[in-house]
Amino acid sequence: MASHRRPKQPSRARVTVLTTAAAAAVAFSAQAANAAPSEKPTKDEVKAKVDKLYEQAEQATEKYNGAKEKQEKLQKEISTIQDNVARGQEELNELRDSIGLAAAAQYRTGTIDSSLQLFLSSNPDDYLDKASTADQLSAQQVEALKKIQEKQRELAQERSEASEKLKDLAATRTELGKKKQEVQGKLAEAQKLLNSLTAAEKAALAAEQQRADRSSSSRVDLGDAPAGSSRAMAAFQAAQSKIGSPYVYGASGPSSFDCSGLTSWAYAQAGVSIPRTSQAQANAGTRIFSQSDLRVGDLVLFYGDLHHVGFYAGNGQVLHAPRTGTTVRYESINNMPFQFGVRI
Repeated sequence: MASHRRPKQPSRARVTVLTTAAAAAVAFSAQAANAAPSEKPTKDEVKAKVDKLYEQAEQATEKYNGAKEKQEKLQKEISTIQDNVARGQEELNELRDSIGLAAAAQYRTGTIDSSLQLFLSSNPDDYLDKASTADQLSAQQVEALKKIQEKQRELAQERSEASEKLKDLAATRTELGKKKQEVQGKLAEAQKLLNSLTAAEKAALAAEQQRADRSSSSRVDLGDAPAGSSRAMAAFQAAQSKIGSPYVYGASGPSSFDCSGLTSWAYAQAGVSIPRTSQAQANAGTRIFSQSDLRVGDLVLFYGDLHHVGFYAGNGQVLHAPRTGTTVRYESINNMPFQFGVRI
């Protein structure tokens, strides 16, 4: 006989849960369908980001250059001190030998006095205090001991100075390594962005760069801009001879340059030594705050932290090493935030 039992109805709670889950699934699906896919940055957006990264890399480069210059200076100073210590030690040994010879002569004749024995086995400072007051030494021996004392003090001071400079050198090398990593990190980040472009976009950017290099590598019309001093013009002409040379961070010629590497190298060809970094070059001469007062060959400083420098080329143009991916070239002075000029 067939059963007439009703089928079991689902509980109200279960129906509510299932209904809620279904509604959520439908809503999620609708959101997923309507959500706009993440947009890939355009070529111009990538270029803007890359240019910013290159600017940050140049800021770090100037700090790297400063640390490198300080390292080289410390190494020279330490070498000089170490040479002085070596010579001083030789002089001290000779002074001690002369006292030793006098003692040996007295010993052979059986006349060595107790005061000289004290010197040979004790502190010369203490010995001199006791012996000289007792009048047990000749005037020549007293003078020799005074020289020994003075030389010992000099050597102690120079060794202490060398030790401090070695500590400073170690800290500078650490800073140098950090700045190098910072530069490399910015450049790697920029390269990663460039690698995200399509082949066509890369080709378009390369073509833009080539056009910029061609248009800014030819000799500019200096117009009515007054020429600088003979040495400033010699430096400017040296920089002109490097138009087309690639920008490389930390480079100061003769085949590649960063911004301050170009200016310091060019002035060196004119027989003028200026500091290595853009910030230090900002203090290397008379500041010129009006663009209308600039002369060809003056240095021009850009950005609030003075991390970029070039040569004024006349007619509102600068000659400089712009950034990674470019070459030494002319550009409008208005392409960057001008701060002031410096007349060496």
